[in-house]
Amino acid sequence: MATEHLPAPRLSAEDVRHIATLCRIGMTDEEVERMREELALIIGEVRVIQGVDTTGVEPTGHSVEGIHTVWRDDVARPAMSVSDTLANAPRREGDYIRVQAVME
Repeated sequence: MATEHLPAPRLSAEDVRHIATLCRIGMTDEEVERMREELALIIGEVRVIQGVDTTGVEPTGHSVEGIHTVWRDDVARPAMSVSDTLANAPRREGDYIRVQAVME
């Protein structure tokens, strides 16, 4: 089946900055300009995929047949001791793992 190739959308610098803000990514003006082009190409490729007729195609969990997910019973067991839990922690603060701040 031939798919219709739609032109890549035009994204403004403000569109890219808005997306970057939603993703919590800081970008320079040069990065914003580069991402305008790259995001437009990605959106164009998604449009091609959206044009594929999947009528009558059953959804799958894997693209390869014969793959089966292995399940095991969820069995409660005693918790690890604090010392075992913290044994490989790179940084500790008392009985806690010290991590770098995510948001300032």
